[in-house]
Amino acid sequence: MGVPGHRLDAMMNPKTVLVIGDKGPNYMWLKNNLPFKEKGGNLYSLQIDEREIPGIKELGIENFTAIADVPGPIDYALVAVPRQVAPYVLKDLISVKANGAAFFTSGFAETGEELGIQLQAQLTEMAREADFNLVGPNCMGLYLPKSGVRFSNDAPVADDGKIGFMSQSGTHGIMFSLVAGANGLHLSRCASIGNAIILDVSDYLDYMADDSETEVIGMYVEGVRDGRRFFESLRAACSKKPVVVWKGGQTAAGARATMSHTASLATPQATWDGMMRQCGAITTNNLDETVDAMRALLQARPVRGTGMGLLAQTGGQSVSITDAFAKQGFEVPRLTDASYAQLGEFFNIVGGSYQNPLDMAGTIQGKVEVAARILEIVEADPNIDAMAMELSAMFAARQWKSKPETLDEMLAMLAEHARKSGKPFITVLHSAHEEEYVGSIKSKFNDHGVPVFNSFERAAAALARSRDYYADSKA
Repeated sequence: MGVPGHRLDAMMNPKTVLVIGDKGPNYMWLKNNLPFKEKGGNLYSLQIDEREIPGIKELGIENFTAIADVPGPIDYALVAVPRQVAPYVLKDLISVKANGAAFFTSGFAETGEELGIQLQAQLTEMAREADFNLVGPNCMGLYLPKSGVRFSNDAPVADDGKIGFMSQSGTHGIMFSLVAGANGLHLSRCASIGNAIILDVSDYLDYMADDSETEVIGMYVEGVRDGRRFFESLRAACSKKPVVVWKGGQTAAGARATMSHTASLATPQATWDGMMRQCGAITTNNLDETVDAMRALLQARPVRGTGMGLLAQTGGQSVSITDAFAKQGFEVPRLTDASYAQLGEFFNIVGGSYQNPLDMAGTIQGKVEVAARILEIVEADPNIDAMAMELSAMFAARQWKSKPETLDEMLAMLAEHARKSGKPFITVLHSAHEEEYVGSIKSKFNDHGVPVFNSFERAAAALARSRDYYADSKA
């Protein structure tokens, strides 16, 4: 649906896309965006090099040699030309009143060279004077999964995206979209923003905050140009939906690296941390933490308490899962006498325990109906606010491989429990010695909508971020 009337809306929901300067033999940008054409969008090429045109035509894409000849209006252009040519291309885009363009072209202020700095200043002045929506430069541009606009040939085309993401790093933007997609977490819209000379983080943040298709916002950011505006935009966005902020350049050495990467000026970390707390943002430190936070926010119910029900498969693991969650500020309380009475009716306490945490492998023994009964009892306990259950590849993989239906039955039961439960429920599946096999079945968890994490520590950290966000939002 987008945000009708917003200055970025036509670019974020394009009907016509123009690729400028793509070259063979790979024609990366045109091939990336073929799904847009397949979905009925108008995908055009602008290339004046006669040697490149036959290859473009072989892709079934109409090529033009002048922007004025392109059937308009142009909603979004992707510019891949040498940096000296960039101002001329921008002038032509402005003249035809294109709605916006991303400049893949690099070699500007991030180089520290006088020519690069001058060219960036020229682009900035031209775009500001024309009030032109310039994405970048030095960026991968937009990824719009529903429209089929992509900045990577591997990025999923999907209609069910709920994550809005922006990144000052092209690599992090692509990596997040690929890793999130592989984990069943699709994006609604994504912007790789590079040097962000015109459209800064706040512009995309404002749009995504009002976008009904975006339920959670994430970003990788190294610095912002207007700190006051960013603070106001972030605070407003956090009041509407969760915002996950992965900050690059947290150390002195990392801050120096941001200058040569996107020419971003570093903000003192203490100042940044204080701003995040005041706005109610969820902070992460790397890609894995960011994806985990998104999984907890989107696939599990909001965490509104600290009492954890922990279900492990063995005694040692029951200790480890307890430590992991306790370190994140969760409590692992005793269950009520009524719960213990119910569990005591069938639980095998020889080599097991139905205290909290539960050591339950000897009781379940691969029986889905027994696991379902345990989940039901623990979920109903008033001392429990959320639940985490270990699924052990070390013990179960052999059965799952020999009888794949047993995994499907377990997942169906877990999905049904998560659907009916009013409390957050997640699972943990460490790959142990079965890394290849576990990797091959993770998609089954995604298909069933069962949140699965790779370790106790990652699960606990993700759930703690959800807990803290919802606690702050109630305050």
